[in-house]
Amino acid sequence: KVTNAAAKIKLGKAKELRLGNLDAQRDWGFAGDYVHAMWLMLQQDEPDDYVVATGETHTVQKLVETAFGCLDLDWRQYVVQDPEFMRPAEVDLLIGDPTKAHQKLGWKPKVSFTQLIERMVNHDLTLLHNGVVAD
Repeated sequence: KVTNAAAKIKLGKAKELRLGNLDAQRDWGFAGDYVHAMWLMLQQDEPDDYVVATGETHTVQKLVETAFGCLDLDWRQYVVQDPEFMRPAEVDLLIGDPTKAHQKLGWKPKVSFTQLIERMVNHDLTLLHNGVVAD
């Protein structure tokens, strides 16, 4: 939602992005890194449970700042905090502890938060340039 809206705003196809709680913190990571972790799990002699996560949190605001920053836009000019998007039972902090995956599988995410957001923004720009509508 965020990277798509930022790309649309950059291209003049949208004027604003309405969001809820900008202070919520999440552990965002690249799906390709998580697929690699799953592959490593399948290579083990014994099945086990692992938490696959980056172990880092970033606020929704940081995601917004990063996405709009990739496009040389000041997010404060375009983002509106809308009470309608506030969740009544918002979880303020979601973070995973990937220590076991690091220790037993040798797995660590390769794509940083900033790289992830840059990839998403660039993908959304490409889709929009090619006339693909992404909501």
